[in-house]
Amino acid sequence: MKMKKSLVALCLSAGLLASVPAVSLAEVNFVPQNTTTAPAIPAAALQQLTWTPVDQSKTQTTTLATGGQSLNVAGITGPVAAYSVPANIGELYITLTSEVNKQTSVFAPNVLILDQNMTPAAYFPSEYFTYQEPGVMSADRLEGLMRLTPALGQQKIYVLVFTTDKDLQQTTTLLDPAKAYAKGTGNAVPDIPDPVARHTTDGTLKLKVKTSSSSSVLVGPLFGSSGPGPVTVGNTAAPVYAAPVAATGAVAASAPAATAAPAPAAKSEPILTDTESYYNQAIKQAVDKGEIDKALKLLNEAERLGSTSARKTFISSVKGKG
Repeated sequence: MKMKKSLVALCLSAGLLASVPAVSLAEVNFVPQNTTTAPAIPAAALQQLTWTPVDQSKTQTTTLATGGQSLNVAGITGPVAAYSVPANIGELYITLTSEVNKQTSVFAPNVLILDQNMTPAAYFPSEYFTYQEPGVMSADRLEGLMRLTPALGQQKIYVLVFTTDKDLQQTTTLLDPAKAYAKGTGNAVPDIPDPVARHTTDGTLKLKVKTSSSSSVLVGPLFGSSGPGPVTVGNTAAPVYAAPVAATGAVAASAPAATAAPAPAAKSEPILTDTESYYNQAIKQAVDKGEIDKALKLLNEAERLGSTSARKTFISSVKGKG
């Protein structure tokens, strides 16, 4: 059967999230793009760090006792881990795991996300990384999944992991192994106290990066959805173009269950003609390649900059491909 207008329903975040392993997160009352609560780190200190490139095909493991780096900044205690992640490979799903060690201690991670200019763009405090019970292939751990959408023009973003004095004063209650075994076998769970892991400045971190898949399918309406749209952080002002090229300096943290949002409110000042032409052309090319999720991101960004033709371009391109 020939696909026609139903092609409009391809590749939105609701479909993307179905392909990502679920992480049970506690209700944490914070806004990721509010970086004012993060430690203030001088640019010179950031530039002195060695940023480890992360390959999305494998998990990056860091033992802080031997592989951590020093960052002498108020609000940060002990060694830190610094990673660079490609920002031109689509929407990013970054899972950070901090394992509980044999001494019943754990590193409570905080994560600061920086754009390619090393400007803070999102902050995930230690409360975001919640305790996960051990499984067949996994140990007790603190874990969190961060969904990020790098803005156009960026080649990489930076992930800084650290802990604080406040975290060191806290502990994490674990699940007793006997209780875990009883739950796994369906037996009665014994009434015994759970072990408590103290927070320390060393530990083992695992960072895994995945990207969205263009084969995902959205079930439901594309436009007019009441679901939350992507949250943009950083500078979203229209770039000045000498030629139609993509260049912005922001990172977007995607809402936990993002779907297609209504058209963003257009800016009061008109969008530059070259800028609007660039976005329209980029949207057409993305649709022609079947990259509907990319086309939607371009559409949303164009409308935030004041475009009045991007949505028409997207719809006509999709209809023409059907």
